[in-house]
Amino acid sequence: MDEPRWLDGSELTAWQDFLTAGALLNRLVEQQLRENGLSHPQYEVLVRLSEAGGELRMTELAEAAVTSKSGLSYQVAQLEKLGLVTRRSCPTDVRGVIAELTSAGWARLRAAAPGHAALVRTAFVEGLDPERFRGLAAGLAELADRLRSHE
Repeated sequence: MDEPRWLDGSELTAWQDFLTAGALLNRLVEQQLRENGLSHPQYEVLVRLSEAGGELRMTELAEAAVTSKSGLSYQVAQLEKLGLVTRRSCPTDVRGVIAELTSAGWARLRAAAPGHAALVRTAFVEGLDPERFRGLAAGLAELADRLRSHE
């Protein structure tokens, strides 16, 4: 068996810093969204639905939110209990299910979005000088594309 290619010191430090920054950002986002009665995954579902005009097939929503179908079903069920989303059968495919934002869902998203955007700007965008942020954004886009191709 081949010996693994271990991370060198700078690679390991970068990986650990990435994990730490992600965990800290997620904690801040969760705290901010909790003030609006949402979790981060729930907010993500609402955003993806709004970007699609208010409704999406569950399979498309799972792809857009980069989550499993079972994880998405759980989040949508929670959002249904809150009256923020409804589900209905797809008229063109009896096996398909469409998730749709309710008027209360639109309102909750509009209430949560300004604070979320402000937090993302302060903690993420303005966390680096503009040149470093552009480099980070380009690197993250490239990494996301590469990781999507492995799915």
